[in-house]
Formats: sequence, structure tokens, C-alpha cells
Amino acid sequence: MLKNKTNLILILIILLAFFAVNLSFPDFYNKSADYINSKTGMKIPHFWQKPYKLGLDLQGGIYLVYEADLSGIDKTSASSVMGGLRDIIEKRINYYGIQEPIVQVQEGQGNPRLIVELAGVKDPAEAIKLIGQTPFLEFRKQKTEEETKKILEKRKEVEGKKPEEIEKIADWQMALQDPYFESTNLTGKYLAKSEIGFEQNTQKSMILLQFNDEGAKLFEELTAQNVGKQLAIYIDEVLISAPRVNEKIAGGRAQITGDFTVKEAQDLVKNLNAGSLPIPIKIISQQVVGPTLGAVSLEQSLKAGIYGFLAVVLFMILIYRLPGLLASLALVIYVALVLSLFKLIPVTLTLAGIGGFILSIGMAVDANILIFARMKEEIKQGKSLSLAIQEGFKRAWPSIRDSNFNSLIVCAILFLVATSFIKGFALTLGLGILMSMFSAIFITRILLLFFIRQRMEKFKWLL
Repeated sequence: MLKNKTNLILILIILLAFFAVNLSFPDFYNKSADYINSKTGMKIPHFWQKPYKLGLDLQGGIYLVYEADLSGIDKTSASSVMGGLRDIIEKRINYYGIQEPIVQVQEGQGNPRLIVELAGVKDPAEAIKLIGQTPFLEFRKQKTEEETKKILEKRKEVEGKKPEEIEKIADWQMALQDPYFESTNLTGKYLAKSEIGFEQNTQKSMILLQFNDEGAKLFEELTAQNVGKQLAIYIDEVLISAPRVNEKIAGGRAQITGDFTVKEAQDLVKNLNAGSLPIPIKIISQQVVGPTLGAVSLEQSLKAGIYGFLAVVLFMILIYRLPGLLASLALVIYVALVLSLFKLIPVTLTLAGIGGFILSIGMAVDANILIFARMKEEIKQGKSLSLAIQEGFKRAWPSIRDSNFNSLIVCAILFLVATSFIKGFALTLGLGILMSMFSAIFITRILLLFFIRQRMEKFKWLL
């Protein structure tokens, strides 16, 4: 019964390994299928091809640095605003079909910066245009006549004067302010969605806005406080419309009217839905990472991985002989499983991520070493091979479990608090550790039970 169960599980492992190997490296299977089809007239289908996702350092791309303007934001909320800015930029980039962008906030002296890495994008102008198109939507309330009068008088006072003369005028900065409207807390940050509409009488295009719950509350308060006054709608610091508020508006719905063509309205709706920025940003640095450098890095990384894998296999066979050979076979299956998992999730591979994967190969062997050491102890005590295998796995499991669990805790901490490249390292290492436990405890065990049977008792020197 046990023998039949072992055989069945081994068949399932072989099928899993076949799928994993061909998913990870489909070219060999597809070329073989093409050759057989050409010789026999058969129609063997190609295996599913799914490319690996490579990071900026491996396939090249664009590295952009933006500076955020926090002049109109309270310092206590600056961190949350920057977090919202990061999420919106990432959402917008994904909306336009660029997958796996890396968008992170960099704190420092002065205004914080936003780092944007777009792997595979080769045109910096297009990337900058894509992000820069994100409209900054803002609602401004009407200033009092007294405030407007003071600003207009100050503008007249500084008009025609040289910069050094202007700086001697008291409160000269007032001349830079909008004389008619002042900013409010209601911005595109609170926009849930927008859609195109048409005026009933003129059939002109307009933009219909729907705020989220928090935005609806702010909009209701804003309209209640400004009944009889104008409420201006600005997009990218440009006044679009300034409708008069006749009554308090509940429900979080607003509309933007103006001299839009249908195409302009459609583009604006698409951009607003892709994510309106809560604060203005400007680009201060851009860098193109060439694919040639990425290709060299990838080639060197793959060579390092192959050399490391072969060194581990050679060590296992020399030290542990037949069990080491079976463990090496399990290690081949392990590599194929992890690589196929990287494709299926998918995981964006960077140099750091590949380093984490290579490290996990060594850690996968650690579990086998603990198991084989226990097996040797059981054999020295005179136990049969089958019982020695069972006891070896049973007694080694607590050590394997605890050591790998501790490593997974470190991986989780690195993934949650570290920067993007370290996150890639933590993710690939963590996935590798989980798969290594499956490989050592399940695949290696089944291979040992299948190949090392009672007839091997006289060849114990191979163990």
C-alpha cells in the first residue's frame, strides 16, 4: 500500500516538474515540437510562453525624480499627502499599461521628492509627458471684496518696478496671490470618479465629478459656507469655470462646464480618473538606464547562479553520495518550480532579487543536509533504510521548521520596511525558502523512498 502511494506521488511530482521546467524554459520544448511536426506532419502545440518581468536594472528604462510642492499643505499632514501622491502616480502609470512601476517617496531637506522607475520604457519625453499630464484639480472659494482690493492695489504698486525695488515694498509677496479666489482643502485627492456629460440646452460637453465620502462632506461644507458666491474650479492652476453657489450641495456631485470639445472632455475625464494629484510636482532629474547595461548584468547574474548551483550539486554528491544525487535532482525541480512561480505571480526580477533566489538555493540544501545527517545516525543504530529515512525526516523537521521560520520573519520585515530593491531580495528569498521546505520535506523524501528500498541494504556505503 505504501509502495503504491509512493509511486503515485512520484508520478505527480514528475508531471509537476515537467510543467515547471517547460514553463520556466519553454524554448527547448517548442523547438522539439517544431522539429517533430516538420518530420511527421503532426501538430504538437507549443508550450505556453510567459516572459519574466525584469526590473529597471536588468532591462533598462527610465529613472525620474520629482519634487513636490508642499507650500499649501500643513506640515502635520505632509507625510500622508506624499503617500497619497505616490499611490496616485502608481495608479496612473498602471492605468496607461506600464506594469510593475517603482514609485517611492524620498524624504530629506527641503521639499520631499518622488522617485519613479519605469522598467522597459525607453522614451523619457513620453514618460514625463505621461506623468505630467496628471491634472491637479482644485476648488477655490471667492475672496472678500476687501481682500481682492488689497491684492489689486499691491499689484499696481509693484507694477513696472525692478526686482530690487519690489523687495523694498512692504508685503510685496501679496502681489503674487490670486486676487479673486483662495485655495481650499477640496482637491482631486477626494475625487472618486469623473465622466463626460452634455448640457441639456446647448449640448456642450461638461465634466461630471463624484467625490468620495470625505470629499462629499468637504464639498457640502464648502458650498454651505459660500452660498451666493462663486466657487472656482482650477485644473493645473488654470481657471476652468467659476459657477455661483445657489444653495448647499449634498451628495458629493459637481460639474465642470467650459468651452470643451468632446475630445478635450474625454481626455480630461480619462486623466482625472487615472488619478488627480493632491499637490503639484515638477521634474528635477531624469536618467535613462540602457538595455545594454541591463543585459550584461543579467548575463553575469545568470552565470553566478549556474556556477553556484553546480557547486552545490557537486558538494552534495561528493559528501552524501546517492542521497546527495537524489537531493540534487530535487534541487533541479526546486529551481524550476521557483522560476515558474516567479512567472505566474509575477515577480519583478532585479539584481537583488536574483541574489535572493541564488541564496535560497543554498538554504534549500541546508534542509537536506540536516535530514541526511539524521539518517546516518539512524543507520548507525542498526535501523533499516526505510525506517532510517522516516526517522531522519521526522527528527530533522523541527530544526528545519524553526530555522526557516526565523528567516521568513526577517524576509517579512525587509519587505515591509525596506526600499524597493531590498524588497525584491526579500520577496524572492522568502518564496525560495517556502519552496525549499516543500522540496526538502516532500520531493526529496519521495525520491528517497522510491529509489532506496530494502535491496539497497547491502549497499549502505552509498548512503
